[in-house]
Amino acid sequence: MTDAIVIGAGPAGAAAAIGLARAGAAVQLLERTRETDDALCGGFLSWHSLARLDALGIDRAALGGQPVTRVRLFAGSRRSETDLPQAALGVSRRRLDTVLQAAAVAAGADMWRGVHATMIDGQTVQTRDGATLSAPSLFLASGKHGFRGQARKPAAWQQHDPVMGLRLRVPPHPTLDRLIGDAVELHLFDRGYAGLVRQEDGSANLCLATHKSRLDAAGGDPAALLRALGAAHPHLGERCAFADWSRSIDAIGHVPYGWRSADTAPGLFRLGDQAGVIPSLAGEGMGLALASGDAAVAAWRRGGSDAAPAFQQALAARLRRPFAIASTVWRLGENPRTAGSLTSLANAFPSLVRAASRATRIGDG
Repeated sequence: MTDAIVIGAGPAGAAAAIGLARAGAAVQLLERTRETDDALCGGFLSWHSLARLDALGIDRAALGGQPVTRVRLFAGSRRSETDLPQAALGVSRRRLDTVLQAAAVAAGADMWRGVHATMIDGQTVQTRDGATLSAPSLFLASGKHGFRGQARKPAAWQQHDPVMGLRLRVPPHPTLDRLIGDAVELHLFDRGYAGLVRQEDGSANLCLATHKSRLDAAGGDPAALLRALGAAHPHLGERCAFADWSRSIDAIGHVPYGWRSADTAPGLFRLGDQAGVIPSLAGEGMGLALASGDAAVAAWRRGGSDAAPAFQQALAARLRRPFAIASTVWRLGENPRTAGSLTSLANAFPSLVRAASRATRIGDG
């Protein structure tokens, strides 16, 4: 008999599968992709995330990664650079997910690849190929993608001009090493920002969060938008010069930054981006994934499937403060009238940057 079904083998789902299997549960871990690839977002592991990986028994040496010790802000001609409170790591989602999935299988989880779950009905999961799977407890960790019967509701203030996520790969290059070094960079621009960090192979992950109106102004063409931003913002343009424009630009629409879910059904634990979506400039998306997986397993061990509603309410309350702070910084950063002042403030008071970095971590429950 299957005790739990985990839908999605990203960091949230894999972390939950590891904990459940080690607790003695019979776990089915469902992953829609047949091969592990890079997800659109992710790549930055904060010191909090690294501590949670340590607790899962993940060997940091297996991750490799690029040490990250500084955060660098750009807004027009202004820039700032501040030491992070503790060292972080830049790692591709391909590497991170591969290591976590292997740990889940080693712990005893039964991982099924190429299984696309399409609908949840009570304690039953229906798949695209017509199969029906059942378990007393379901753990929904399908990332930012919608799920039939479990649709997320974007925040009302986003509905008129939703946020889009874009990702461009930047291959390794010695000049890129010199430009970025051991920093995570945030390039602020009108109605959006770009995050850039180097990964274990020396490549860089360039992720953008921009409102749809900005993409529409570029004719709906992500490459045209990136080239226009590079021309208008020299520091960003200097880095984009090394991009691999022959590869497609990954995109996802209607990213509900700031959204949290306090509601769920008995037996259904919502994890990661299915529980809440923190603005990505906080660099805590992976932290939320790992923390939610750990908290869900702890709740399940205490109360079984009936613990899901209380778990969801507790997690939503736990996310309130870091989400509020991250959302405030995000709105200041994407507004041209305040972005420059934000960068100047960071230069004058680097302790505020470190305080904001700490305050946007997902703490222990």
